[in-house]
Amino acid sequence: MKWLLSLILIAGVWGCEDPSDAVPTPTMTLEELMDPESCRTCHASIVEQWEGSMHAFASHDPVFLAMNQRGQRETDGALGDFCVQCHAPVAVALGLTEDGLNLHELPASVRGVTCYACHNAVDVTGTHNNPVTLGMDKVMRGGLQEPVGNTAHASAYSTYLDRNTPDSSALCGACHDIVTPAGIHIERTYLEWQESIYASEAPGQFQSCGSCHMGAEKGVAAEYPGVPLRTIHDHGMPGVDQAVAPWPGMTIQAEAIQRALDTTVYAAMCVFDGGDGSGRIQVQLENIGAGHSFPSGAAQDRRVWVEVKAMDEEGDVIYSSGLVEETDRVVDIEASDPDFWRLGDRSWKADGTPAHMFWDIASIQSDLLPAPAATDITLPIPLGVHLARTYKVPGGVPDRVTVKVKMRSLGRDFVEDLVESGDLDPGYLDEIKTFTLGLSALEWNSKDEKLCIPEGSLD
Repeated sequence: MKWLLSLILIAGVWGCEDPSDAVPTPTMTLEELMDPESCRTCHASIVEQWEGSMHAFASHDPVFLAMNQRGQRETDGALGDFCVQCHAPVAVALGLTEDGLNLHELPASVRGVTCYACHNAVDVTGTHNNPVTLGMDKVMRGGLQEPVGNTAHASAYSTYLDRNTPDSSALCGACHDIVTPAGIHIERTYLEWQESIYASEAPGQFQSCGSCHMGAEKGVAAEYPGVPLRTIHDHGMPGVDQAVAPWPGMTIQAEAIQRALDTTVYAAMCVFDGGDGSGRIQVQLENIGAGHSFPSGAAQDRRVWVEVKAMDEEGDVIYSSGLVEETDRVVDIEASDPDFWRLGDRSWKADGTPAHMFWDIASIQSDLLPAPAATDITLPIPLGVHLARTYKVPGGVPDRVTVKVKMRSLGRDFVEDLVESGDLDPGYLDEIKTFTLGLSALEWNSKDEKLCIPEGSLD
């Protein structure tokens, strides 16, 4: 009887083990895990989003390649891996490039900011110039607390990949804050976020980089047995930069950029009598949608400006500022337009002349819209959060006024500089598109609107 009971107990223990509970043995090699094409088998939709992103485009971008080529030449190689450490981090980690000049010879699997470049991150030791440590192992990390075991790779949760944590912004910020070898902080997106209300962990305030740039929806993280329905995130990660050469998903990318820009800057307009025989137009701008300053990133290369037009009863333009045609250089129109309002950074060489290339920059002058200062629109707006400019219209109050905020991710003058140095094909000049920010497009008509009282001093 004892012998029979022992057999029953042993059988019972064995029966409680479900073979499906055992962790599968990963079979992918390290080389396979580093190739985004290997990820497509289980993560097809995510890979499709990523391959249309600027992360995927990062070391295929003709403008980047031209600037790096010129920088290596003009610094006699001293630039080293400064650019490519962020634009092709896996290639640098593998020792496949030291300066990015051979990127065209490398396999696509190590070019750009690949899946492995983020999902194998194990530490971030600084705030700029890519201080990210890769595990260089077969573990793919993510933001899911209980990842499903699979036969492709080992999986682990990481706060660096969880957009609900400050660590996730640190991972993004590692490459989105750039300090030049000369010590000039030319890209400050992470710092701007750190100084904003969104970096606060107070209830209702915290928003990470991923909160805005990686939209959430319900779905499965992988096409694999046993994977539950969860919150997954868009890996298109739109900002303001756009592919200038044929690239997957260009239309989707452009539409995503436009959607983001449409709700970034809020504009208000006040038209009133100047009291001296002239009219006045006051334009107020406020950053309501970016978790950092606007514009951000390479703000010295961005071109953001305000277009104002005043018309008479017949529709003839009697005053204008900021009228820039598609082939115009913003800096040229700015030089001839005394009322031109431009937002961004202006960079200077040591001799006081304008600097286009970052290795020449000795100083920066900023004119940016700061990050939002409150999450509740009923609260008073702190001083300096919104900027205002007043335009004088000769001949009295106009009959109609239009205002628009426009943006180019790269200045035509900057791109032309790369063309003139022989580093970039001139065909890319016309690929730099101009966006109009939706909430900034305003129209005032004297037939429908009354004159208003401007904010602050008319001076």
